[in-house]
Amino acid sequence: MRRSEAILQTVALTAASLLWQTTTTIEAFQSNSLLFSRIKPSQNVNSPQQYKSSLLYRAEGDESSDDDEFNDAVFAEWDEDERTASKMDDQPAPWKKNARWESLNPRVKLKVIEEAHQRAIRNKQKREPLQDKKRRMMEFYKKTQNRKRRDSRVKRPLPFTARTPLSNLTINSNINGTIISLTDFGVYVDVGTECDGLLHISQITRDEFIVHPRQCFSPGDEVDVRVKNFNPDMKKLWLTMLPIEEEEEEEENEDDGEDRILLEDVAVDDELWGEIVRVTDYGAYIDMGVEVTGFLHFMDHPDFGIVKGAHPREFMSVGQRVRVWASDVDGERRRIKLTANRPESLPVLKRELRF
Repeated sequence: MRRSEAILQTVALTAASLLWQTTTTIEAFQSNSLLFSRIKPSQNVNSPQQYKSSLLYRAEGDESSDDDEFNDAVFAEWDEDERTASKMDDQPAPWKKNARWESLNPRVKLKVIEEAHQRAIRNKQKREPLQDKKRRMMEFYKKTQNRKRRDSRVKRPLPFTARTPLSNLTINSNINGTIISLTDFGVYVDVGTECDGLLHISQITRDEFIVHPRQCFSPGDEVDVRVKNFNPDMKKLWLTMLPIEEEEEEEENEDDGEDRILLEDVAVDDELWGEIVRVTDYGAYIDMGVEVTGFLHFMDHPDFGIVKGAHPREFMSVGQRVRVWASDVDGERRRIKLTANRPESLPVLKRELRF
């Protein structure tokens, strides 16, 4: 009995709901029909203004309070829709959000992207571990060194296919060349031949002592040199900047080597006379008739200290004859160290005065 009553109640509620929905639909249809019945058939309505101009109640003798209330409600609803639509129009559409970016110049875009990329790299480097930072700094240092090494290379004036063979050269001929590289023992010069020539540090000048060729030259400098010797089979070329007269004097001294004093015959404190053949920043080389030249340091000269800060060339000159004593003899290295001050170990000569 209770079950049947529940079923009847459910059916009644369902029927009432359907009846209410039907009534609402009919009322809405009637209102829409009344609305469109007031519009002129030949006019399209897209806005409240068009609707106002198309209403028939504007004609004379067709005005009522019900129509006014209805039209006011329609206008209010239509205005609300327009305000909502205008708010939506004020908001940028998805395709309008990047309108400023699209309007930029392509070069400006690339610059902005590059700056953002660099900024991201810097931020990443700040957060990287210490080991990675050290490794990156070492790589940067190596790249910098390689770049400096590449930039220091001198461009050769001629390609290797258009070079002169060594067999076409003649000894003592003067040629112009370009310095390619510097070493501790000399300079390599490109003179347009099939191989670079070596200008030894001892063949640069005899006027001063040169510790390193960088004191006089740098890569890329042009120099005038003279062919000293060459060997086409070994592909070697020796150059010099010394005058021919100096080489001839050296050759003459070498020819007189048989008449020279042997190094074994020279002892410490021996008195010798010699001629200065070269003056350097540290002293002078003296030819004493021995098979090797001796070196006199500028501090062992008697005139040292008379003028403070004076260069050895101011109190020693090439060709000057001096009296020296051997202060050290090195047979293994074949060197003689000299002094121009009389050693204190030698006896002092005394003269007797007679009245």
